[in-house]
Amino acid sequence: MEHREALQARYREERDKRVRPDGNAQYRQPSGRFASLLDDPFTPRAERAPRSDDVTVAIIGAGFGGLCTGARLRQAGIDDFLLIDGAGGVGGTWYWNRYPGAMCDTAAMVYLPLLDEVDTVPSAKYIPAHEIHAHAQRIATTFGLDDRALLSTEVTALDWDDRRERWIISTDRGDTLTARFVAMGTGPLHRAKLPAIAELDRFGGPMFHTSRWDWELTGGDPTGAPMTGLAGLRVGLVGTGATAVQCVPPLAETAAHLFVFQRTPSSIDVRNNHPIDATWFAELGEGWQRDWLLNFATLQTGGFTDVDLVQDGWTDIAKRIRDRVVTAVTEGAEFTPETVQRAYEDSDDEKMDEIRARVDAIVADPATAEALKPWYRQLCKRPCFHDEYLQAFNRPNVTLVDTDGAGVDRADERGLWVGERHIELDVVVLASGFEVGTEYARRCGYETTGRDGITLSQRWSDGMVSLHGMHVAGFPNLFILGMSQGANLISNITHNLSEAATTAATIIAAALSTGASTVEVTPEAEAAWIERLESSGRAFLGNPDCTPGYYNNEGGAIGRRERLGASGYPDGPVAFFHYIDAWRRSGEFAGLHFAASASTDTNGAQR
Repeated sequence: MEHREALQARYREERDKRVRPDGNAQYRQPSGRFASLLDDPFTPRAERAPRSDDVTVAIIGAGFGGLCTGARLRQAGIDDFLLIDGAGGVGGTWYWNRYPGAMCDTAAMVYLPLLDEVDTVPSAKYIPAHEIHAHAQRIATTFGLDDRALLSTEVTALDWDDRRERWIISTDRGDTLTARFVAMGTGPLHRAKLPAIAELDRFGGPMFHTSRWDWELTGGDPTGAPMTGLAGLRVGLVGTGATAVQCVPPLAETAAHLFVFQRTPSSIDVRNNHPIDATWFAELGEGWQRDWLLNFATLQTGGFTDVDLVQDGWTDIAKRIRDRVVTAVTEGAEFTPETVQRAYEDSDDEKMDEIRARVDAIVADPATAEALKPWYRQLCKRPCFHDEYLQAFNRPNVTLVDTDGAGVDRADERGLWVGERHIELDVVVLASGFEVGTEYARRCGYETTGRDGITLSQRWSDGMVSLHGMHVAGFPNLFILGMSQGANLISNITHNLSEAATTAATIIAAALSTGASTVEVTPEAEAAWIERLESSGRAFLGNPDCTPGYYNNEGGAIGRRERLGASGYPDGPVAFFHYIDAWRRSGEFAGLHFAASASTDTNGAQR
């Protein structure tokens, strides 16, 4: 009990250092000097004439959500669609994130969508970004999506034309496209954000965001070639989240000196990567990936299976909590929220003690080791898994600049200031991540306007409302591909997206087969879904007592708006996946209204 109380006191102390009154406003949008961060450094933008295509389906976003939707449409016999993306190629976040060391910290067997349908054998349990990008490209090739892709094209507005029963899509190329149905797969981590460091623009050297890596400057390439361009240079890396954890080891190998600016240390658990046996992979039975996906989701959310197929840090902590609950109940405790809470706290204390002990075991300098220890509960921030990050701080050319929760104060022409300490730099790399919790339209980069001129921002002014996180009343024929208000499985985002893609394609196929011109959720069904979500309060948002981060709205107030935006199916992700599968297979699509025209049902009834 004394240990618990001491931990709680330390956690509160560290949180209080980092709480800021400006919350999400502490980050700035790319503008002025940084406007180029929205540009594509990887694919030259070729000029073309404006287009006026009229298609059955427009898919906005060519990441895994959009690619899976295109694949499922093809399988449903629907070929008249466009895949629109501002990037010069497919892949979404894996198109943009080509920084050195980039990997996915979710196992490839469950992270790579359609892996059992596409001729891909992952090289290892955890694979590098360029391999994930190649998988995205292979999905596009396998399902013939390349010919339906309209790339290097940013959507600027999406407007419903009630008379024509079409969505009008405006772009930065002067296009005016129309579509009967629109699927929006803009991704949960889409828009780069910058730290609001005072006078950041003053820095006189090169500066870029990790999602727009300047390979021309650094040398090397995304496959791991040495960054010879950094020889002799002093490099400052701002941030110590998941991206920085991956960047640090390769930067440390080539920079003359690497300064890592830390506000809050990440939790770094063992990765223990290993190659995948191609022979073993080839012997997996038909439909194996669905079994793996449900196995991972079940264990990661505290359920029981005969075997842990993935065996990673996500399932480890969940199994510890589950087993403690079972032991407590077996020994006579009642199965109550209090019993579960005690099991969670005991398991978390144990795990975080292990994480901090690992820092001491690896990092040689006691002061650096102490600064790298995370003092918060594991799920306050996204857990990281790496076997080279902590080790990098034993190199003589790597310096941790710990800001004790305050962050970098200001910049000048020659470097960065932390308090009264000035660090002279040649290059600054911003590992500040992507916007979470800001307005949906801001993250997408365009506004969506439905019936009667009502925008999605207006409709969601008091928080997100939907059916299944996909359908919004007043926005017919619109499908939102995401996590919120559905499974909300944050440990494996692509599982959410692939299921959403299947759902959207199934509904569109049903509408076309019955002659329906519009599909829209009824206000009653939407309200009932929101009531169900609010009655449970299940969300991915971390405890407000956590150290600030995007899991808990940067430590700001968590009201109805924030809870709705982060809510998930009350019975958990696995139950939602089973529920939505049965909902699709029934063919009834309960809660949706199919109409042959603005006022007439295809079957004479409201669904």
